[in-house]
Amino acid sequence: MQTKIVDILSVKDELNKIQRAADIIRSGGLVAMPTETVYGLAADGLNEEAVKKIFDVKKRPADNPLILHISSEAELHPLVSEISDWAKILIDKLWPGPLTIIFKKSDIVPSIISAGGDTVAIRMPDNEIAKSLIRLSQTPIAAPSANLSGKPSPTNAIDVYVDLNGKIDMILDGGGSEIGIESTVVDTSDDIPRILRPGFYDYELLKEIIPDIIYDDALIEDDQRPRSPGQKYKHYAPIADLYVYSTKLDDKIGRMQSDVEKYKSENKNVGILTFNENMPYFNADVMLNVGSKYDIREMARVLFSKLRDFDRMGVDIILAEGVEEKGLGFAIMNRLKKSAGNKVIE
Repeated sequence: MQTKIVDILSVKDELNKIQRAADIIRSGGLVAMPTETVYGLAADGLNEEAVKKIFDVKKRPADNPLILHISSEAELHPLVSEISDWAKILIDKLWPGPLTIIFKKSDIVPSIISAGGDTVAIRMPDNEIAKSLIRLSQTPIAAPSANLSGKPSPTNAIDVYVDLNGKIDMILDGGGSEIGIESTVVDTSDDIPRILRPGFYDYELLKEIIPDIIYDDALIEDDQRPRSPGQKYKHYAPIADLYVYSTKLDDKIGRMQSDVEKYKSENKNVGILTFNENMPYFNADVMLNVGSKYDIREMARVLFSKLRDFDRMGVDIILAEGVEEKGLGFAIMNRLKKSAGNKVIE
């Protein structure tokens, strides 16, 4: 299969290109599409055979549920059996946007989407290319991140191409993702709304909208069914070993540089991931910055692409500066910890 990269500079002027991608979706094929969070691997969410291709191409475990993407609220109702008052509030306040809501599913949603459960995760992305593709496809689109399972999520078309060239039909190139980490996931299918996966919309914001919301602190064991993507498996991992340095360390910068010297003495190629202000304090083989420590939105936007850059540069070990776990920092640390397999230096 020859994977085509199709540039979309203007949705209005290039709708014919998106229509070709929609024709692929309707025929059971796979298309990578940009969203405001990360690039997604899109298939007809009501076509079980098409959805199976997602799992095969990504090498994704079958018990890891998928998110259905819609382009309007009218498309939601056939997919769910009920919409709670909490969900109605979130839809009104935060859709379209980087928020996935979990509902009790209707019978038309294939069990492969929900990993055999009775709920379904649904999102309305805030990206004109994605919304146009969904609308033209005339079906809800299943779209996990467009990468090989376990690798850093792609935030641009080239990273999708590196992972999936020859395995999917088309990549719609809409430029770099604006947010860079996956959506927040909120379960509204029970009496108490719960955050299952942190994302751009943080706890503090959601608490203002729904005072009763809580974090889901239950650990997903091997014999339990996850209710949201990202709950059960190691994710976002570079090839190199990654260690995250907590803000709880008294001398975080000093400890990181000390460990740089230790690993270099073992003939390891060492990479440092840090903020721009702290770059002068390090002496490693590769040093990449994630923007200013005073604006961690940039860190969220570039995090996955920087991890992929380290792999391209052939480092053996990455030492990453952590952030305080509040607001967007909680989501960033969630991704870093999963990328590192919970190798956190505290």
